[in-house]
Amino acid sequence: MRKPRDFDAELRALEDKAKELKQRKVQQLGELLIATGADSLTPDELAGALVAIAETKDATKREAWARRGAAWFRNKSRRSAAANDHDAGSYPTQSGSAQSPSGATGAA
Repeated sequence: MRKPRDFDAELRALEDKAKELKQRKVQQLGELLIATGADSLTPDELAGALVAIAETKDATKREAWARRGAAWFRNKSRRSAAANDHDAGSYPTQSGSAQSPSGATGAA
């Protein structure tokens, strides 16, 4: 005879997993906010910018933002790889320079 499934335990495990994924998402969004330098914006400015982006239907603008974001991530991963080759003292310089290339990319 088969052992009956414990649906309550499975449901609790799924709920715990969902909670963990949500917490990880929030943490990663916060890390992204800090890494991009957007943490210097006020909550009103940040919310306004995000609302404007979310409401934008112009595919050209959205594609340009996506390209800029992808370039930022590529540049960030290159800087991280270079920083791993140096000692830990190079990290403050790295995070300070992270804002300049993204600004330069947007101006082009």
